[in-house]
Amino acid sequence: MARLFVDQLTVIDCSYLDARRGIVGESWIVDLELGGELDEQGMVFDFGLVKKQVKAAIDGLVDHTLLVPMHAPGLQLSVSGDRVALTFAFADGDLCEFNAPSCAACLLETVEIDTHCVERYLESTLLEELPRNVTSIRIRLRTEAIDGAYYHYSHGLKKHQGQCQRIAHGHRSRLLIERDGVRAPELEQEWAERWRDIYIGSREDVVADELHGGQRYLRFRYQAAEGEFELLLARKRCYLIDTDSTVEHIAAHLASELGRAQPQARFLVRAFEGVGKGALAHNVAL
Repeated sequence: MARLFVDQLTVIDCSYLDARRGIVGESWIVDLELGGELDEQGMVFDFGLVKKQVKAAIDGLVDHTLLVPMHAPGLQLSVSGDRVALTFAFADGDLCEFNAPSCAACLLETVEIDTHCVERYLESTLLEELPRNVTSIRIRLRTEAIDGAYYHYSHGLKKHQGQCQRIAHGHRSRLLIERDGVRAPELEQEWAERWRDIYIGSREDVVADELHGGQRYLRFRYQAAEGEFELLLARKRCYLIDTDSTVEHIAAHLASELGRAQPQARFLVRAFEGVGKGALAHNVAL
């Protein structure tokens, strides 16, 4: 049997429900191995088709979705037609409500979400879509090696025509801050801690500020191309901004906040959206 591999085939940007951490934004780099007999071209599978077909299948299954552990004890789940509605109880008693088109959620047969259950799900699903000569598939999910501060955030972009419109998908993102031309790791770490496992939401998407069990909750709701999306989270798990939560706006917001705290300093922010991409912002016009 011959084997081929493709490292860094794609990046999965998603969020998942975790009883201890809440809604966790994540970015997993995908490495792939395929095994099987050689075809008439002397190949297990054409690399060009791997990059198109397999990547497209992964994107359609899990990318920009909320991963839901179907057997978690704190989950109440309802699937009706093309809608998914759920309530999830976190370990500290906080609740999360999610109601969205079914394409915005990936339901996994597991008690909790980790890389292993996602790898097994992708392997079993994708193998059925490959040519008959391909008899085995191995997927490895790994996080980017980051030397410095990073944070996990979730969000949704209602104006986006693609998968980013989904209200609870996310990223694991680096953060680089320069103050007067010198990197400021203490500020990077401060904001990474502030935004650890955060939901960055737009104020205009908040339709209700509710009280449940003595705890303040924010209800987000918007209409997008794929349908209506709704999310309820404890206020302490959210960070509100006055704009949409694109990475461009996130970088600009952070630069503005840094400049407000230290008005005599000049800041440069490099905010990442997952792996290898992001936005730059200054607190003063160049």
